[in-house]
Amino acid sequence: MAVECAEIRRYHRVGIKDIAGICLPANVKFRSPAYSSSDTEETVEPYTTEKMSRVPGGYLALTECFEIMTVDFNNLQELKSLATKTPDKISVPVIKEGILDAIVVWFVLQLDDEHTLSTSPSEETCWEQAIYPVHDLPDYRIKPGDHVMMDVSCQDCYLRIQNISIFSSEYEMDVGKSSTKNKDLLSLGNEAELCSALANLQTSKPDAVEQTCVLESTEIALLNNIPYHEGFKMAMRKVLSSLTPEKRCQAMESQDSEMSCESGQNNSEQIASEPFYVLDVSEGFSILPIIAGILGQVKPYSSVEKDQHRITLDLVSEANHFSKETLEYWLRHVEDESAVLQRPKSDKLWSIIILDVIEPSGLIQQEIMEKAAISRCLLQSGGKIFPQYVLMFGLLVESQTLLEENAVQGTARTLGLNIAPFINQFQVPIRVFLDLSSLPCTPLSKPVELLRLDLMTPYLNTSNREVKVHICKSGRVTAIPFWYHMFLDDEIRLDTSSEVSHWKQAAVVLDNPIQVETGEELVLSVQHHKSNVSITVKQ
Repeated sequence: MAVECAEIRRYHRVGIKDIAGICLPANVKFRSPAYSSSDTEETVEPYTTEKMSRVPGGYLALTECFEIMTVDFNNLQELKSLATKTPDKISVPVIKEGILDAIVVWFVLQLDDEHTLSTSPSEETCWEQAIYPVHDLPDYRIKPGDHVMMDVSCQDCYLRIQNISIFSSEYEMDVGKSSTKNKDLLSLGNEAELCSALANLQTSKPDAVEQTCVLESTEIALLNNIPYHEGFKMAMRKVLSSLTPEKRCQAMESQDSEMSCESGQNNSEQIASEPFYVLDVSEGFSILPIIAGILGQVKPYSSVEKDQHRITLDLVSEANHFSKETLEYWLRHVEDESAVLQRPKSDKLWSIIILDVIEPSGLIQQEIMEKAAISRCLLQSGGKIFPQYVLMFGLLVESQTLLEENAVQGTARTLGLNIAPFINQFQVPIRVFLDLSSLPCTPLSKPVELLRLDLMTPYLNTSNREVKVHICKSGRVTAIPFWYHMFLDDEIRLDTSSEVSHWKQAAVVLDNPIQVETGEELVLSVQHHKSNVSITVKQ
């Protein structure tokens, strides 16, 4: 079925044109790996997966459920013919008005004439559903009377849904809104729009380079995270303002009151000629170096590795009137990529170093404290690491869902076979990529601070501590979900559990649930060692 889903949209389409003052040019197209093109021989999976019953914010079905393919696995000839069969063209009527974000696919498995299994989102099942995000439509809004059209094939062992387009009921001819490039003009609904498009064609730059940039879904969600970029912009501006030549001269004059006026002027001119060096070593695609570049006399360095990411950043820089020399790619200057953290020049230090502290999965990055220790040695006086410190929060919950997804529970669901002792040996201690906002659970306590990681002031770290948690609701404690507040400074905070966050949450699932009553206290033992966190309940 076709669905509207804001959560899928923010992970697969960049929905903003301006990020913290940086304009994203029209000739740059961002796509997730789930994009499936009809004119390329891609071997990557053309879909992603979600448990639609638990997607944050829910979803709206825009069409009835429709059949896209029937496969008889006992018919060898039919299976062979799938590889050469031309795509089936499917047209589905729209029943509700909304924004077309994805085609959701599930399966009905016919075991025999009487027994079936369904992976539908309306079923209590262990399966997720396949998600085919919709890209490249000039207008994603649809309404009853419209038809969603698509090509369905299975030529390379992947079920592909391609050429998704919208046929509008307002038009007598098939001039539907289509995702294929050669139908751009046909997508216009009236004469005025057609004239406008022709005018744009005449005035567009003939040498404009169109760049397709494939990003991981978490990287697209990061681009859509406005508070993240605005927070970094404010924090970087504050640090750079504190390092302006005027303030640095004042500091020098306070250290030596005998300094002559002429000497002070010479020093001021010398300092003013030097740029501030900003290094972003966060993983994946990041426009933070370009944001830093608009904040004054800054020499930003990016650590992106992929060529297509560098080309994209160059185009974004050009669109924002940066000279080609403004943004540098740090890995081109480093002989050993394992030693990224070095001085910008032999006689220079960094003003700001941006580190990735939290993985998108909700865990702490490996070796982050070691990287912070090296970074502190590479900062100029007054320079900062971002984030400066991180607070880890958690709470006690009762969640039968987490319990059942983390370990085999008894023998009732395994037809009496006692496989739990063997299978549960391979369970993971921490569940990751959780959405706490949609996780079926009952909070039994309020959030409490579990841990502090200070990248600028290491003696404030709490690698081992005991935390008392007050029980505010009776129940069984089955898990301890946790998340982070990342402080760029004492005032600017990023919450990894917010609705717009590109980070997920994680949880420790207890082997043995603990019965608690309102008013009681549980003591948690929290340890942080070599980027690994363990949380246990002291009995």
